[in-house]
Amino acid sequence: MRSAATLAALALIVPAAAFAQTGDARHAYVKRNGVGRQYAGKHNPLRPSALNLEAGRKLYEKHCAVCHGASGLGSEAGLKLDPPVASLFGLRREPIASDAFYDWTIAEGGAPVGSAMPPFKHVLKPEQIWKLILFLRTL
Repeated sequence: MRSAATLAALALIVPAAAFAQTGDARHAYVKRNGVGRQYAGKHNPLRPSALNLEAGRKLYEKHCAVCHGASGLGSEAGLKLDPPVASLFGLRREPIASDAFYDWTIAEGGAPVGSAMPPFKHVLKPEQIWKLILFLRTL
């Protein structure tokens, strides 16, 4: 029987492997091509107030958690995708994780990098995307 510490470590390895596939592809794409003119240099106009964060959390639960999991580490369904869903846990610490990067990623989805993530630019209003980004920065 495995210890709780071993199981906890394994729980971090699987999502990390998923991020290595999808997250690295997205990072490589952005390093080569940027995020696109309409996203470049954008900054979140919203403050991380309690209301905005709560709205972002609700948007995450409705649109993202099914694949990315409640904590951003990836759900069972998301990790079965080809490529597996990227882990969002701790992404905010990555140098590439600018507001423009998040905006582009959510709006355009996985099409630029060949993943199953749907584009949300026709589903969510810009203000909703910014609220979602505020919440993602808490993961």
